[in-house]
Amino acid sequence: MRLEPTQFLSKKALSLWRLQAFFESLFVAFVPSGYGALIYFFDFPLWILWILIIGYLLYLILTTLIIPPLRWKRWRYDVLADKIDLQRGVFIVKRTLIPMARVQHVDTEQGPLSKRYQLAAVSISTAATVHRIPSLTIEVADELRDRIAKLAAVAEDE
Repeated sequence: MRLEPTQFLSKKALSLWRLQAFFESLFVAFVPSGYGALIYFFDFPLWILWILIIGYLLYLILTTLIIPPLRWKRWRYDVLADKIDLQRGVFIVKRTLIPMARVQHVDTEQGPLSKRYQLAAVSISTAATVHRIPSLTIEVADELRDRIAKLAAVAEDE
């Protein structure tokens, strides 16, 4: 059995993921809000509204308080001379090995919320797909991007 990767994401990822989950949960809030508006116009049962509100609050607690620490604890990565090892997942842990010879290019990206927390993501493109290492500090992301690009160039020459 291969050892787990040793590098963790930035601890600031927790705050970022919680904020993102809160904004995403606002879309789920349309369900009880919409049902509440329908109650105003139609004679629908009020108990369903209470179930929808409780369901929304449980969803909010789960996505903003419980899942981000679990996600952060499981997200790990390693960049070795011949491969990139990624491990992620909350309930189902997924492990990906990317051979350096398959790496086509590497990018860093930073959205508006990531910029507020001084975080960036590294995107590793292969012919098949794009793999992301999210929520790294800007310095670590830049260093990792340059290191992967250098190792991929060496692997391509061989």
